[in-house]
Amino acid sequence: MTSPDQTIASDPAPPGYDRVSHGFAPEGRAEAPPPVPLDEIVRDVVDNLSATAKAEIALIEARGALAGHGIKWASAWGFIAACALLVAMLAVAFGAILVLAPHVGPLAATLIVFAALIALAAFAGWRAKRSAGDVRAALRRDLMHEVAEQE
Repeated sequence: MTSPDQTIASDPAPPGYDRVSHGFAPEGRAEAPPPVPLDEIVRDVVDNLSATAKAEIALIEARGALAGHGIKWASAWGFIAACALLVAMLAVAFGAILVLAPHVGPLAATLIVFAALIALAAFAGWRAKRSAGDVRAALRRDLMHEVAEQE
């Protein structure tokens, strides 16, 4: 019976890390895998690129569908809100005319409410124009070198 020290000493390969992993490799070092042919590598790369492109297109389509769904419902609810606001503004205008009519007369009450609503519309239009300018600035291609538009 030989001791483990004699087996290591009688082994012709020098001791080192390139021999065996964790002390178990009865056949010695594993053989290197055969080289993969270039046409197989190219086919795998093309298949991977094709699958990636298809996945990206599917992602873009899904994002577009989600955006379309969101825009559809946002515009529908926005339209309902605008209609409700219009009816509320009409109710306020009629109520203001009815309240002012006994004090200044029906014509003057109508003109006062009309002027107030025109002033409100002018203010809202001015604010909308400023906000549209922000959108224009955000959508410029080159924010640093593009000349600001004259208003």
